[in-house]
Amino acid sequence: MTFTVEEKDAEESSSKTAILDICFIKSFKQEDMESVLKWMEKLLVLLFLIYGCYAEHQDLSGKKFIIPVETSNSFVKLSVNVSKPVTAMTMCQRFFTEEHRDQSLFSLATPSDPKDINLCMQSKGGYKLNIRGNSVTISGLPENRNAWISFCGTWDSKTGLTQMWANGRRSASKILKPNGPINGKPSIILGQNQGSYGGRFVASQSFVGDVTDVHFWDSVISPCQIKLYMQGKNFTPGNILNWKALEFTTGGGVFKEISDYNC
Repeated sequence: MTFTVEEKDAEESSSKTAILDICFIKSFKQEDMESVLKWMEKLLVLLFLIYGCYAEHQDLSGKKFIIPVETSNSFVKLSVNVSKPVTAMTMCQRFFTEEHRDQSLFSLATPSDPKDINLCMQSKGGYKLNIRGNSVTISGLPENRNAWISFCGTWDSKTGLTQMWANGRRSASKILKPNGPINGKPSIILGQNQGSYGGRFVASQSFVGDVTDVHFWDSVISPCQIKLYMQGKNFTPGNILNWKALEFTTGGGVFKEISDYNC
């Protein structure tokens, strides 16, 4: 079998290119690969934040989010405009699940700490609230499966006083992370626990079920207001997150449907 001069040149050029490719791969050190992976992670977070700028702004009265499957990519990102440190908070939501494992109910991260505020429902029982690395678990409140739970949690950074409410029942007060206000632009996620600012989700910590009526205040609201929320009556909506005027984006398999709460 004979080759023309052009064919031989093409074959030699192809061989040289393959050799160069192999040399390049061998010279690509492990440290270089780690640098590229870190750069790609930062790029993904940046794209996530940019995408969040185009959030919808809706009145979700009578609606709910459904996350039907355990995944690491199904979430609801809630957009907020906070320009000052969070020195106190009340967070309320209603959720419905059948899962008997640890689940993240609410995750707030800042660039300096991915776990500034994290609330989860534990498989062994109880609700666990984490504030900047310190946590408290409260047991004895309703944790019904396949039924709606109306939940509120409060925290005051000055005193550390913390309470939780579920279906109208209040816990005893606990002390959690006093003198520790939350600083920085918040990233708030429903359905996932943030392992980094705006990302690094783990499927086994994800929430599976329905969620509705999410509100967030930058103060500890009165017990009477919490009771009104629990009863589904008129209450003063959250000044940071308001279900009736919510900016949000969704990712993965999240569905927005008519809520059956209060039907």
